[in-house]
Formats: sequence, structure tokens, C-alpha cells
Amino acid sequence: MTEDEGVDDDLLTIGAFAARARLSAKALRVYDRLGLLAPARVDPASGYRYYRVGQIERARTIALLRQLDMPLAVVAEVLAADGPEGAERLTAYWADTEARFAARRTLAEFLRGRLSGRSSEMYERFTVGTVEVPAQVVIAEKRHTLADELPAWIGASLGRLEAAARECGGVAGAPFVVYHAEVSTESDGPAESCVPVADETAARAWAQAQGRPWRTTVRVEPARRLAYTRITKAQVAHPQILAAFEAVEAWMKERGLSYDGPCREVYFADWDAAGPDDPVCDVAFPVR
Repeated sequence: MTEDEGVDDDLLTIGAFAARARLSAKALRVYDRLGLLAPARVDPASGYRYYRVGQIERARTIALLRQLDMPLAVVAEVLAADGPEGAERLTAYWADTEARFAARRTLAEFLRGRLSGRSSEMYERFTVGTVEVPAQVVIAEKRHTLADELPAWIGASLGRLEAAARECGGVAGAPFVVYHAEVSTESDGPAESCVPVADETAARAWAQAQGRPWRTTVRVEPARRLAYTRITKAQVAHPQILAAFEAVEAWMKERGLSYDGPCREVYFADWDAAGPDDPVCDVAFPVR
């Protein structure tokens, strides 16, 4: 008997099953290895795989999920879920996929403007000015992070730091994030979340009490002159925020201003309460 022949009315060889399921035999072997779709029977002498007719629906479901570019690990989660839960996991996956494609669409539009020489038109939507910021004591947390992890880390780290600041005389200014090197899909910074505190002595004592595993430090942020533009909550998202940074840099270049430190985002509004069109953040560069 060859692997292409049937065994009985219910069992199909891997070749016959692959044809019915609209999959390749190679894919079926991969799915078996990953535990997604095991054969109903494996001949102990020949090693031939046999599948039941009733497994065709599962095989076709796997194939359709893969057409959504769903990773095999996520496919396994969807298949393992009971009833509506599987549909909910698919919905969550697709919402994330659509969000990523929307971001790429915006990035493509941004790049089209740059490549076509229309960058100056994009910058015109931003109003740039300068502000003097006095020296301030900050409690800070620094981390190497890629762009896709950055928003979650910013929210979590600022939350931790604001809670700590309340134990050190209170929050004394707008929280901000400093980019000591580029943060992108390929470069991991580092970035540094900072929250100004009212009581330096209390802050240093608090940080020391946390012990070595704690990543929080206390330092004095020197007085700075910032060139900045104010952006909305919707504009904070990547890649929209790139245009804001570049608009400030173009404005600095026109006026002969030099960089005097790493760029930053200053969050002055209640993020959770803000709507998409509400101003929430200043994109800024220290200048001299």
C-alpha cells in the first residue's frame, strides 16, 4: 500500500486529505509538528499519516486563518478557544492588524510628501516657538525600548514615577520623556521618563530605599530653552509625530539655532480625559 491510497471509508492518506482540505502535504506536516492538526493515525511500520474526513473543516479553518497572515501561535490560540471566545480572539487580532496597517498608510503618506518635496507644506500645520524652562529635580526611569513597545512603557513608567513623586513632596511640573538616541523599529534608544518632584531630599532618600533592582534615579535637569510645537493626542501616534519633530528642526535651522541636548516630549494634559483633537503634548528640542 502506498501513502496515496485510502485505508477505509473514513480515513484518508495525507495526499488525499491535502487535496480535500486545499492544503499541501508539507503544510500538514508542519501543523502536525506544531500540534495544530495531528493525524488520526500514523502507520507504525511505514510512518504514513492518515486523517479523518471530519478533520477537513479544521484544516480549512487553519488555511483561512493563515491567509490573514495570522502567526501559527495565534492560530493555535484561536483554535483552542471554545466557541465565541475563538471569534473574539480573531476579532482582537484583526483589530490590531488594521491598526498596524493604518499606521503604515500614514507613514506612506508622510514619505510621499518627503519624496515629492512637499515637506515644507506638512510643516506649515505646526506652530513653533520657544519657552524658557527653569532647572528642576526629576525622578526618572530609563529604558532601551523599540517603537512598538514605547507607548505602553511611557504610560506605565510615568504612572510609576508620578506615584513615587507623590511620596516626595508632590509632582512639581509636567512629566516628560527624553530620547537619548533614536527609538524606532530598529533602534532602541534609550528613552527616559521624567517627573519633576518638589522635594529633592525626600526623592533621593526614596530612590535609595528601593535598592539596586529599582531602575529609578534622581537628578537635576538643568534650565533649558526649548524650541517646541504643541500637538494633539491624535498627532502623538507614530508616524504622525515625526512630522512635528521635523517641523521644529526645520524652524531651528531657519533661525540658526543649535541643539543643546536630546529631544523630548512634554505631557502637560490628562491623557485619559483628552479627546483625539485635544492638545496634550509639546514636542521639543533644547536650543542655544
